[in-house]
Amino acid sequence: MSDVTLTYGSSATPALRGVDLTIEAGEAIAVVGPSGSGKTSLLRLMNALVVPTGGRVTVDGLVTSDESNVWDVRRRVGLIFQNPDNQLVSTTVERELAFGMENLGLAPPEIRERVEEALVRFRLQSLRHRAPHRLSGGEKQRVAIAAVLAMRPACLLLDEPTSLLDAAGRREVWRMLEELRTDSSKTVVHVTQFPDEIGLSSRVLVVFEGQVVFDSTPERLFELDEELSRWCLRRPAAMDIARELRDAGYAIPKGVSTLDGLVDALAPGHGGAA
Repeated sequence: MSDVTLTYGSSATPALRGVDLTIEAGEAIAVVGPSGSGKTSLLRLMNALVVPTGGRVTVDGLVTSDESNVWDVRRRVGLIFQNPDNQLVSTTVERELAFGMENLGLAPPEIRERVEEALVRFRLQSLRHRAPHRLSGGEKQRVAIAAVLAMRPACLLLDEPTSLLDAAGRREVWRMLEELRTDSSKTVVHVTQFPDEIGLSSRVLVVFEGQVVFDSTPERLFELDEELSRWCLRRPAAMDIARELRDAGYAIPKGVSTLDGLVDALAPGHGGAA
């Protein structure tokens, strides 16, 4: 993105302004910021659901504002919506997995092979004949992500995929995100409102009032104080607990950001009173 501005309709206030951003292949990026800051608009620009009012967005050498490039951009960049019900359209899970590939015009044998791979990879074999609307929230989101990945996009965009899920559903999607993070062939851009999910990425963007105001690592973000408050963000609970334990004399290493990591740090032979 080069000096990108995005304005909807006749609005006097741009949804995004002056965005300069480069994302390399294979990166895992979290996007955070308060509601209405422009996070979803940023994702929509990346797969040409919208085009910039000013500036330029280029995906793999393709300028998104050129209508002749839109199909190829969307083949390269898959988008997962916040509500999985908004993108599940078929009568069974296996038909849902095949639907996108059929629209790409893939040969039936290849579609069948990819469906089987997706069912195994995302642990959906027992659900293959189930109607998507009868699944739990976490299962629906797993199916939605699997269906997009079956089309093998180079980049996967996720727009708050866990915000409507209960704790069990969030854990299901977290496991998928952890797996995707280790896949260097995929670029993952993940909008989230949960501090614990930021640590699943190696780079974090903070969007605030239509601008990218921070671009660095999760560790550097969580070192900030005044800025976090101004941007309406917070640290993971485990980081605050770890800080209090360090102040109380426990040898908790810096960088602990998850409850699992905190438990490991407190295990015999690791943590304990200094």
